[in-house]
Amino acid sequence: MGRPVTPKLSVDKIAAAALALVDQKGEFTLAEVAAALSVRPSSIYNHLSGKTEIIEAMRALIFTGEPMPPMPGDWTDALRVLLRRYRDAFARHPRLIPMLTAYTVSSPDVVHMYDDIATVLHAAGIPTARLLDVITVLDSFVIGSALDIAAPDQVWDPTHARTPILVAAIAAAGQGRARADRAFELGLGLILGALPGLATSDQGRG
Repeated sequence: MGRPVTPKLSVDKIAAAALALVDQKGEFTLAEVAAALSVRPSSIYNHLSGKTEIIEAMRALIFTGEPMPPMPGDWTDALRVLLRRYRDAFARHPRLIPMLTAYTVSSPDVVHMYDDIATVLHAAGIPTARLLDVITVLDSFVIGSALDIAAPDQVWDPTHARTPILVAAIAAAGQGRARADRAFELGLGLILGALPGLATSDQGRG
């Protein structure tokens, strides 16, 4: 009997099986991944060295699942495209976020995404010494926004509000994805609006 044309295991298949487990219960073990793929745990080690590499493979999988859209010429528009894509990738797998933030980013595909962000920011005049500060702010904002998408439709219970102002604000905000998207766009606009000032102030010190 000939060998199967399609390999039973691959890095992507292992990552997808682990991701399904994380989506379901927020964690995975190598034994569970092996069982989901109907292989022995030792077979996984032929492709990935252990849990850390599986997590990095999951990180790469969620970012390469959709093709990169064309980049606009304007740096603010380009950054909007990159950060929306980043947020949406996380939002599809909110239970993966705590796991990813606990490990060093080493996936080439994901590091390349940060290359793109750093290049856009540098073109906007952000000094090299401040690039990772800005990227950290963007990371925190995007990850929080992704978790906001996964939040319940009613995030705040108005019956426990102390003032009518908050009650009215909760009612006016609406619920669900529309509220989350609106808040994301507001925050993105505020951050991007502040970056030229940061570039100018740092240039002025030079």
